[in-house]
Amino acid sequence: MAAPLGRPGGRGVKTEFQRRLMPASSALSEAAGTRIRFTKMHGLGNDFVVLDAINQDFVPTPAQARFLADRHFGVGCDQILVVERATTPDVDFRYRIFNADGGEVEQCGNGARCFVRFVHEQGLTDKREIRVETQCGLIAPRLEADGQVTVDMGAPRFLPAEIPFEAAGAAVTHTLDVAGEQIDISAVSMGNPHAVQVVADVDAAPVARLGPLIEAHPRFPRRVNAGFMQIVDRHAIRLRVYERGAGETLACGTGACAAAVAGIRRGLLDSPVRVATRGGELTISWNGAANNAAPVMMTGPATTVFSAEIEIPNNL
Repeated sequence: MAAPLGRPGGRGVKTEFQRRLMPASSALSEAAGTRIRFTKMHGLGNDFVVLDAINQDFVPTPAQARFLADRHFGVGCDQILVVERATTPDVDFRYRIFNADGGEVEQCGNGARCFVRFVHEQGLTDKREIRVETQCGLIAPRLEADGQVTVDMGAPRFLPAEIPFEAAGAAVTHTLDVAGEQIDISAVSMGNPHAVQVVADVDAAPVARLGPLIEAHPRFPRRVNAGFMQIVDRHAIRLRVYERGAGETLACGTGACAAAVAGIRRGLLDSPVRVATRGGELTISWNGAANNAAPVMMTGPATTVFSAEIEIPNNL
């Protein structure tokens, strides 16, 4: 009779602990993979796995990104951020973002703040302000003396073709049919698409129900981030965002920018705007009342959690 589980011995029977230590070639081949270094960071609870692709040759495939983002079998995160060498001489770095579902996206505001802290802490630059190329253009994050990070997110875009969004023109609000409900949204691009609606109480907002439906709405051909904004006063809002490819996150930097811009355009807010998310607070400044082409400035924290190594299975 085999020995009881957890005790050594027994003919041909090994405990789970023994199997993990067993140096058999079959066990090693199953576990074999690529070891990579990473840093876990977050911006107001919106969390990231950050990869240095300058000093190690690794950019995740969609399957590898999903593995890293998995909170049970991988590291766990909302997005994976990849630091690469710039492709033009007047820029410091290239910035790539992969959502938890493995899809590559154009922009991530909380990630941009973590990006500048990461390259500074890792000794990749001694500059406190850097120029970074993304899929949607240049951004300029800056480490402030108080430890906060300010990012020039560039000018918002409202033309439907630039969002992209199917509409006749760049109206301040649009009516969206969502499962038979008529919802007024502001369509804004902060390098990635956002649909922002005003709600009376953000805690009671149907984020879980309507978020996925808005994200996949056919009028947004590349999907969209769905923002639910409660006006507190002319300089303060509360915000929840159902992010494209990640679900609801504790904070969304580009979502905060889009919400503040939408509120200012609708005459409900004045710059600067304090944006309270479930993970903490951001400050958004935009002089768009006078000039829609003015850049959006975002200020908030960026936190390093830990650095480690992980083995990526070869079969991914």
